[in-house]
Amino acid sequence: MKKLKFLLLFAALLMNCKAEKQTTIVGVFVPGVIAGSPIYEMMAQGVQKACAEKNISVTVVEAGYNQAEWEPSLTSMSAGGRYALIVSSNPSLPAIAVSVSAKFPKQKFLLLDGELAGNPSVYTLRYDQYEQFFMAGSIAGLVTMECGGEKKVGLLAGQEYPTMNEIILPAYLEGTRAIATDFNVDFRVLGNWFDAGKAAEIAIDMFNRGSYVILCVAGGANEGVVQTAAERGTKVVWADTNGYGVRPGVVIGSSVVHQDKAAYEKTRLFLEGGLPFGEAEMVGVKDGYVEFIQNDANYISAVSEAVRTKQMEIVEGLLNNK
Repeated sequence: MKKLKFLLLFAALLMNCKAEKQTTIVGVFVPGVIAGSPIYEMMAQGVQKACAEKNISVTVVEAGYNQAEWEPSLTSMSAGGRYALIVSSNPSLPAIAVSVSAKFPKQKFLLLDGELAGNPSVYTLRYDQYEQFFMAGSIAGLVTMECGGEKKVGLLAGQEYPTMNEIILPAYLEGTRAIATDFNVDFRVLGNWFDAGKAAEIAIDMFNRGSYVILCVAGGANEGVVQTAAERGTKVVWADTNGYGVRPGVVIGSSVVHQDKAAYEKTRLFLEGGLPFGEAEMVGVKDGYVEFIQNDANYISAVSEAVRTKQMEIVEGLLNNK
């Protein structure tokens, strides 16, 4: 009888331990929506993969496109103390996390694509977007020069923000000027991340004003630029994810970040107790988190061998600190 009671008590303890383990939850905070946003989709996939290996639950919260609602939404998510870790990705999130962590200092944050050092509740990982968009600019410049077009390329952004103005735009321009020093960029701002119709109208004007290639960094609105380019026989450079399959022959460059890899590795590091909160890390081409995709069949068929060879030399120069 005593043995039976002991076994029942032991079983109950095991069930309690299992239940406690399952109450550990990691939250994914999406400053927008996942649909049409591959960068957020990759983040969620990476977190879910890491948590599945540890039998940890994941909750995904989509905050929508209205940036004014992001801080209240993240505050609500942090208030209950439900999440062991909240993972997000956006250059605007570090500043928001500072405000939220002041109210809830026990809440831990893993923020990708942003930078903040010194806050004991926050770890950030930033991609070297200078490298990323320098490579986008070089392919745009090479393709433009080969077609004999005006030394002018386009950049359509969803919105203006410090990283866009201070890193992405200058790096893109420098990439084109690595090909010819008198290149210029026609920079336009859509005002949102979803209006493909308006993006198409802006792209038409950009093409009419001499840009043969447009880099689009406008989220779901990118489709409007691609459709316009397909109709006019012009070209597009894709950012963050592999976009060659979006419209083969139209997308002639994909300068990507491996967000799924970063989300997986850093979430797993947290679950193993090793994520160094308070630190800000930057990773780039040599670290394997930033890449210009060169082995895609659609890239090989859309871009001449001469251009591919020159682009490869530029990428290898970044790998070798040139």
